[in-house]
Amino acid sequence: MSPLVSPATLTTAGILLITVSAVAVGGFSLLGHILGRIPGYLDNPVRRGLWRAGHAHAGVLVLFSLVALIYLDQATLADGWKSLARVLIVAAPILMPLGFFLSVVRPTDTKPSKLIWLTVLGGVSLGAGTMILGIGLL
Repeated sequence: MSPLVSPATLTTAGILLITVSAVAVGGFSLLGHILGRIPGYLDNPVRRGLWRAGHAHAGVLVLFSLVALIYLDQATLADGWKSLARVLIVAAPILMPLGFFLSVVRPTDTKPSKLIWLTVLGGVSLGAGTMILGIGLL
């Protein structure tokens, strides 16, 4: 009888759980910008909005990825497809927040740079990974 969760899934879950600390540090950083009235954050609505979106997406997508991993080892997929789904689903909480944060990294940025496309890549990654997983669960 195989274990309920594969070693690859356990390792991935461990890494995701460690990233929760990074999300918390990001939250403290945003709070510091607000309380410290750091120029380029409160007075820059584009940067403020994208950074808030980055922080929110990071937290939600890490949680979503952890839940998806529970189902991944139960899917009737070949190991290669499981690995692909795992990578695609876990890429989303990395790519999307990076796109939000890095596209307005300078306090004077009033429009996102081309790095905003990382959010699109993260969304495509999430969509493809969850589609593979969903098909494997049917």
